[in-house]
Amino acid sequence: MGTNLKDVVKGKELEFSELEGKKLVVDSMNVIYQFLSSIRQQDGSLLTDSKGRPTSHLVGLFSRMIKLKKIGVLLAFVFDGKKPELKKKEVERRVELKKQAQAEYEIAKEREDVAAMRKYAARTSLLTKEMIEESKELLDALGFPIIQAPSEGEAQAAFMVKQGEFYAEVSQDYDCLMFGVPRLIQNLTLSERKKSKNKLSYEKIKPILVDLKETLSANKLTQDQLIVLGILVGTDFNIGGIKGIGPQKGLKLVEKYGNDFDSLFKEAKWEENFDFSWKDVFDTIKNMPVTKDYELKWKKIDRDRVIKILVEEHEFSRERVERNIDEMEDLETKGKQKGLGDFF
Repeated sequence: MGTNLKDVVKGKELEFSELEGKKLVVDSMNVIYQFLSSIRQQDGSLLTDSKGRPTSHLVGLFSRMIKLKKIGVLLAFVFDGKKPELKKKEVERRVELKKQAQAEYEIAKEREDVAAMRKYAARTSLLTKEMIEESKELLDALGFPIIQAPSEGEAQAAFMVKQGEFYAEVSQDYDCLMFGVPRLIQNLTLSERKKSKNKLSYEKIKPILVDLKETLSANKLTQDQLIVLGILVGTDFNIGGIKGIGPQKGLKLVEKYGNDFDSLFKEAKWEENFDFSWKDVFDTIKNMPVTKDYELKWKKIDRDRVIKILVEEHEFSRERVERNIDEMEDLETKGKQKGLGDFF
């Protein structure tokens, strides 16, 4: 779902070249869901191998992560652990939405409405345990570090950026700002172009950098107040937020009450919207479990493993896969990928 903080967050566009040599930690679930939603056939169905096994997530990870690796971006991937208790309702909500989308897809299929099929199919994306394990295996074979979070991956990634081990976290969602990530980068793993409004041409998508300190300063917020603002408009732990309160109205409430959060939520009529305390949500976000038990080691691509996973198991084009690996091995051998050699 994510938290609707777009209206209060100001980001700036970056060139890919500005990220060369930077270490970035990726909210893996967020990115893989992107691939499952966007990398599909014309009728909206997932890409699959001859056995019917989905490959959209592998296509996205291989093509886009290889490209980022070629330009010298150092990526590490964090995966979710145990879901917080308060997130169970959000998980149930998502399951129900997928069922509704599947029903709409079947109706569109009967009408042979390809546009509608693609629209609803993207909303049925389901990330299975098998997909997660396949993604981890491929990323490891490509040489990227894998970090297992004890709970929310976004919180773990934010923690590692705060520790100074990474420049920024890669995610499309704003939730990580509530976890205190100093810098967020969006659009990095999206396709580099999208259709413009007139739909006759394409416009280039650039990475967006969001700085937490600048966001807090521009809105005259403390970190705790940002968390409260997120709760007002809705998080994965209190779905939908408080009815009638958006980012701007939420800001006015925070400005009015400062750190008197009890009075703020009383005026906002929290108890009329939720049957649990706002403090439960606040504490869940503020005290999300993280770990220091991980290893950050970037390795050379394991050619044989990548070919086994993609070509032998999932029938990718051997020529295409080997061409990309050859290019990477050339860069590694010649030392042209700045900043990467120190990690081999």
